[in-house]
Amino acid sequence: MSEKHMKSAKKSHKKIWWSIGIVALILLIAGGVKAYTMYTSAQKVANQAYQKTKTPTARNVSKVIKNKDPLNVLILGTDTGALGRKTKGLSDTMIVASLNAQKETTYMTSIPRDTAVTINNTTQKINAAYTIGGASQSIKTVQNLLDVPIDFYIVMNMGGLKELVNSVGGVDVTPTLTFKYGSANVKKGVKTHLTGKEALSYSRMRYDDPDGDYGRQKRQRQVILAVVRKALTISSVTRFQSILNSVQKNMKTNLTFNDMLALRFSYKNASHHIKSNTLEGESETIDGLSYQVASMTERRKISNKIRKELGLANTTKLTDSSSSSDTTTSSTTTQSSSSTTASSTSSSYSNASSSTNTVNQNSNTGSPTTGP
Repeated sequence: MSEKHMKSAKKSHKKIWWSIGIVALILLIAGGVKAYTMYTSAQKVANQAYQKTKTPTARNVSKVIKNKDPLNVLILGTDTGALGRKTKGLSDTMIVASLNAQKETTYMTSIPRDTAVTINNTTQKINAAYTIGGASQSIKTVQNLLDVPIDFYIVMNMGGLKELVNSVGGVDVTPTLTFKYGSANVKKGVKTHLTGKEALSYSRMRYDDPDGDYGRQKRQRQVILAVVRKALTISSVTRFQSILNSVQKNMKTNLTFNDMLALRFSYKNASHHIKSNTLEGESETIDGLSYQVASMTERRKISNKIRKELGLANTTKLTDSSSSSDTTTSSTTTQSSSSTTASSTSSSYSNASSSTNTVNQNSNTGSPTTGP
């Protein structure tokens, strides 16, 4: 290692940057350990995780980052083993993370897995969108459901959560209810240290939770934030490498390494204030299956909250048909024809103070660029 890099490693033990909800993003940008070997390791993992989507971004994301405007990242948690298999599985965790650099806030909106949407003229649970069309279909479906732009996505294999928790030495949580499930055995109000296996069980349980999937979402966010807080204290090169190894086979994203570096420098304070919310629905049985049906009032309420976090004009134009999403839409015309909402509300993705509505793929098209 050069003298320059040795001095940099010695004098800088900066904390690893906040991950926008899934701690994997912290780990990829190498914000905490300045050693050159860690930089190149993070770069390698980021390049392996990179996977562009067929869906053009709804906004000019390069300009959004350059201006430090608030942005949205769709976080998808699957449970299908190693990513890259032909079987995509279901996205049983779905969170829209809104980062606001100016307000120093991250606003996490959970979407229940059983939320009813229409894909190809058929009623589906929203977690099936990933199975039907991967991250591209999930992005289109969320944009249509809530009339908010999705700038980036992260897919994290929830099975990899076990490795991730172990890589940071386990996490501490304070359960809001008492239950036994799998490897988890917890008591309400009692601070508990969880290993990776225990944390995964803690995050999965829902049938014995009086709040059902809503309660499970809260516990998932609780574990994610616990991992984030633990990761923020890590400066060990060995530990950092272990974290990178746990992420390597368990994540896909359309964030390039340069995107991640840009986010680190522009949005690193977004973790100062973390807020969360959930799209709530009413239980309904459709064709013999149980769904959560979010009313138009609820969808507009959640849409306006996210839009407020993004600094967008409060002009959502959601309609009863705008949760419909068609997988057969050409990727070159997705912005104008993927749904009623997309075609009628493209201008609503402009920032309230400056118009940046340009379909753009500069940030996530082609091979990821690299460089210090």
